[in-house]
Amino acid sequence: MGMIQEFKTFAMRGNVVDMAVGIIIGGAFGKIVSSFVADVIMPPIGILIGGVDFSNLAIVLKEAVGDVAAVTINYGAFIQTVLDFIIIAFAIFMAIKAMNSLKKEKEETPEEPPAPSKEETLLTEIRDVLQQK
Repeated sequence: MGMIQEFKTFAMRGNVVDMAVGIIIGGAFGKIVSSFVADVIMPPIGILIGGVDFSNLAIVLKEAVGDVAAVTINYGAFIQTVLDFIIIAFAIFMAIKAMNSLKKEKEETPEEPPAPSKEETLLTEIRDVLQQK
């Protein structure tokens, strides 16, 4: 089997396709969460602590000189990123918790064995009659 054929077989497996879809949806979800944190959560928090805009919070290590930009540590952006992570981690935790509870419910309900077919019933009756003789 050629390398291209092996790659095609690998890439078209259900797991790889599912993973690709998950990554795409995860990227979009990450953008939504980033916007939620930056545009919805951080402004009220900034107002509560005195009108602070977190995106502008920084420690200046070296002032700007002429055309050279200032060297800063942007800890406000870091705080927003940490909140993004916490929200995404919580959402994933809740999704996994829901999946695990569904899995437990499935494990707790034992499946009944299927009813024997007509052939099996007939063969059982023939066996019983032969054992009696």
